Parts: sequence; structure tokens; C-alpha cells
Amino acid sequence: MDLGLNKRVALISGAAGGIGLATARLLAEEGVRVVLTDMDQEKLEKSSADLAGEPLLIAADMTDQAQVDGLIRQAEERFGQVDIVVHTAGVTGAKGDPLTLADEDYQEAWDTDFFTAVRVARAAIPAMRKRGWGRLVCITSENAVQPYWEEAVYNVAKAALAAFIKNLSYKEAAHGVLCNTVSPAFIETGMTDGMMKQRAEEMGVSFDEAVKSFLEEERPGIVQQRRGQPEEVAAAIALLVSERASFINGSNLRVDGGSVQSVQN
Repeated sequence: MDLGLNKRVALISGAAGGIGLATARLLAEEGVRVVLTDMDQEKLEKSSADLAGEPLLIAADMTDQAQVDGLIRQAEERFGQVDIVVHTAGVTGAKGDPLTLADEDYQEAWDTDFFTAVRVARAAIPAMRKRGWGRLVCITSENAVQPYWEEAVYNVAKAALAAFIKNLSYKEAAHGVLCNTVSPAFIETGMTDGMMKQRAEEMGVSFDEAVKSFLEEERPGIVQQRRGQPEEVAAAIALLVSERASFINGSNLRVDGGSVQSVQN
């Protein structure tokens, strides 16, 4: 299927690994000129060594509006414009009793998981409007609609992100800018690796046993009994940023193996 993306320019955050890197690979194969950003320049360079084309790699802290503005400016200097933003950067944050977690714990998740999306939208969308074409896809989570008790800081930040992108979608589509979210669940990334390593240590079991027990006890909706792959999420993102998704706006596409056990949201 031709996605109609050849020569488009995409900025991808959180691109040094996981979903961001898988998305960069897929879009580059489709002829997209990619701009990759993450916190660590060296890690970016190593992870993108086999990427098609000539990606622009820029280390940046997306909690800083000036650095986000700089990302867009550098991308425009190199490629002339930014057509697509895929925002995958985020943290799981602190876990525990929602009433004993510190203000700082909530603030960290808010700044990283929610406000970075506000900043990149501010920086990128005005120029998309003027050109009459653009795509913004942000990664939320199953947690936005199916919150887990000990993950309150992540839950509220991702729920806010989902509401923000829906809010943007109402008016931006009139300018040809489509805004959507993708909600993964239990994808094989560094984030879930860390969760499972900690679980394995706490339970005194192997990593694989920790994954198996987590699926059985905590994610019964994933009847395939495995973690999803970053490439499976990337495929959904590629569709949403393409010409093939020209009538998809303000939507949330789950890539969760059935983890969310409800009809709505």
C-alpha cells in the first residue's frame, strides 16, 4: 500500500529506542525524511545507524520550550518544513499510593508525559496550518482509560494528553492538520523491560516468568499472552500520519492486544 508519504518530513521524539525508533525506521522506508530527537545524542547516533536516508539527529530536552522551538527551526533549516510530528517521549514516573506520592512525582509526569506534547504542538502546528497539511500523533496509553491504582501520576498525565489531542482536533482539521492518539499496552520496550526486571527481582523468579505471571494476573485481556512489538505500534502510527488516514481525526487507535476490556474509549 502506498501511504503517500514520500518526501514528507517527520519529527519523532523519544526516537533513540522502542516505539519511536521503530516508527522512524518504518517512515524512512516509506521515503519520509526523518528528524529524530531524544535526550542522549550518542544513543541517538548508535540506534539510528542503520536507518534509511540521512536522518537529522538532535538531542533535546522537550520539557524546555526553547529547545522544542529549536528542534522545529533546525528541521526547517535542513528540510524546509515539518509535516508530521510523532510524539512518543515519556516516562512511567513514580508508583505507589496516590495520596502519598509527592507533588514532585506528579509534576515530573505532568511535565514529561503531558506538557511536552503541548510544547511541540505549539512549535509545529502553526506552520502546518499555513501549508494546509499536517499530522500530529501522540502516544497515550491504556492507562488513560483503564487506570491502575499504583500508577496515578502516569494515569492522570496520559488522560490529560488524550483530552488535549482531542481538543486540538476540533479546529485543526479545518486547516488540514489531523490530530490523533495511539494507545499501546505492554509493548516490548525499555520501559516494560524495567518493570519486568523489577518484578522478577521482587518475586525471585526469572524475567520470562515475571512477564508470564504479569500477563496472567494483571493483563488478562491480552489473550495472545505476549508483549506487543514496537513495530506493531509503528504500523498504526504510519497509517495515521499517511494520506490513507485523511478522514481519521480526533481518534484514539488502540494497539493493546485487547488489554482494555471495554467497548468505548
